[in-house]
Amino acid sequence: MSKEPVAVVGIGQTKHVAARRDVSIAGLVREAARRALDDAELTWADIDAVVIGKAPDFFEGVMMPELYLADALGAVGKPMLRVHTAGSVGGSTALVAANLVAARVHGTVLTLAFEKQSESNAMWGLSLPIPFQQPLLAGAGGFFAPHVRAYMRRSGAPDTVGSLVAYKDRRNALKNPYAHLHEHDVTLEKVQAAPMLWDPIRYSETCPSSDGACAMVLTDRAGAARAPRPPAWMLGGAMRSEPTLFAGKDAVSPQAGKDCAADVYRQAGISDPRREIDAVEMYVPFSWYEPMWLENLGFADEGEGWKLTESGVTELDGDLPVDMSGGVLSTNPIGASGMIRFAEAALQVRGQAGEHQVERAHRVLGHAYGGGSQFFAMWLVGDRPPDS
Repeated sequence: MSKEPVAVVGIGQTKHVAARRDVSIAGLVREAARRALDDAELTWADIDAVVIGKAPDFFEGVMMPELYLADALGAVGKPMLRVHTAGSVGGSTALVAANLVAARVHGTVLTLAFEKQSESNAMWGLSLPIPFQQPLLAGAGGFFAPHVRAYMRRSGAPDTVGSLVAYKDRRNALKNPYAHLHEHDVTLEKVQAAPMLWDPIRYSETCPSSDGACAMVLTDRAGAARAPRPPAWMLGGAMRSEPTLFAGKDAVSPQAGKDCAADVYRQAGISDPRREIDAVEMYVPFSWYEPMWLENLGFADEGEGWKLTESGVTELDGDLPVDMSGGVLSTNPIGASGMIRFAEAALQVRGQAGEHQVERAHRVLGHAYGGGSQFFAMWLVGDRPPDS
């Protein structure tokens, strides 16, 4: 039996900020869910199941928050699933929800991911001791900076590329009302003059800590026919994982990322992603990961990704726009960051991205990764059903 086509008919986000002290976690997630339902012109009664995801529970100190959030998400008496794959969780949560629809287990599913970083200290929560190594890492940047250095050595990329990515994404964020960072006075010179945190990653080349939530309503072909606006159609989706450390691991371009992208392209019938995909919402928490992931995802040959960035290909008006919304560099409620990438990809093909809309966005890739580059989740969405 063939899979049921999956359509995105509702999308909702909160305004992402450093601290949402006006709402509890329940209030935060309900705000995003309500907006997604309103976009789909549906009610809680129309939802058959809820799939929720977030980063580790110790980020807020509320264990198994999905139990206390069931009422806020209209899930009392309905199936509710919790997903966790570190920073990629927003993407994998959406994929679990999509698979429930594709398998005809449920007709319409609400999926949501969130983080309230103001009620935790994620940087120190991520500063875990590594055996037989001096405990000098502080946060994710300390872990990833050596991989960036390895990429620079391998590719010969000039040390200015990271600042170009950050400057682009912060300017894109100004066109996105939901983005956390709105730096109206941003200049390339200011980015390049920012303090060095983890060489070669500067302060302005780093993601913020955000409170926020993102939700989507996914439905089947019958539900899409009743939708008030054209939906985004899922053309392919996949998850892959690999250990954080193992002999032969390529930390610059992980095999799991390559395999995940290849599976998505196979499902969608994509043979040349550079030509056949119109834009990418990519998970870039540190600016150098844009050129690194361009190579990992098959948009550039090995060692060539930085040239796409430097030549302006990834600008909002470029040939392959990347992180039109401002990306993770401008908004980072960790548990929701991956789902925001997926949702923003869907907004693009629905023509609903507002000032950061890309012209002729027929197929857009949403990408997420998490942990020590060990979890990957991706989907490709389009403006037409997969069988059309």
